[in-house]
Amino acid sequence: MLAAFGVLLGLAGYLLVHHLSARGPGAPGCRVTAGGDGADPYELGLSQARNAATIAAVGSSQGLPERAITIALATAMQESSLHNLDHGDRDSLGLFQQRPSQGWGEPEQIMDPVYSAGKFYEHLVEVPGYSRLPLTVAAQKVQRSGYPQAYAKHEPNAALLARALTGRSGASLNCTPGQGEDAVGDTGKVRAALHREFGAALPAGFENETGGKRASSRVTVPVTGRSGAEAERRGWAVAHWAVAHSVELRIAEVSYAGRVWSASEAGAGWRRVDEDAAREVVLSTVR
Repeated sequence: MLAAFGVLLGLAGYLLVHHLSARGPGAPGCRVTAGGDGADPYELGLSQARNAATIAAVGSSQGLPERAITIALATAMQESSLHNLDHGDRDSLGLFQQRPSQGWGEPEQIMDPVYSAGKFYEHLVEVPGYSRLPLTVAAQKVQRSGYPQAYAKHEPNAALLARALTGRSGASLNCTPGQGEDAVGDTGKVRAALHREFGAALPAGFENETGGKRASSRVTVPVTGRSGAEAERRGWAVAHWAVAHSVELRIAEVSYAGRVWSASEAGAGWRRVDEDAAREVVLSTVR
């Protein structure tokens, strides 16, 4: 009798967790897909996607390869599940559970995702041949974790997420913001966030176009690069970053390369449009 009750209790717990974690159509959250290579989609929450996009942008601002960003994302997945935690083991904090007592910075610095990602990369690039090492080895040389093999289970999802956030062809990030009261967007905040997270990886002097009373304000990001493929990757990196930050920055629409994502039609994902595939990313904020 007790054994049967235990089984039923366990099943009830599983069903409850499954119900709470499952995202139905239109539910807030994000999904990353790989295109046609058969990889399973990866689903994550809005704040997780925002933090992941920041980690990737900081890596791009330093000119680091996709492998470095994959290592950073897998590490943050293990350490904090991509949540910016204000607690942890002993004095560990933030996305990477960095410890002020171990020289990682002041608590308020570590709680800044841009700073904490930058510190992670600062230590990662000091590891000789890190890009050729197994992910667990590279991450462990930075983190000094008590469970170094735990990073391995996150590598497939981290690699898929890095593909999308670095703009590699075929990988796509779509977020559904959910229903909420519209707030006035601030193009100045969008531009400041782009500058702070991407830094020298983006050109300066974004256009700011404002229409009539109810028109959207726009931030236009020119796409530059040494080749067409590099320019396209940079454009998609910015476009996916904008989608991941759409709730925080009140971004209503993102368009690039003949495709558009709209917060109001997020269920449709990235839609093809008839406009010319201009070499710029256009971000429209809610007005």
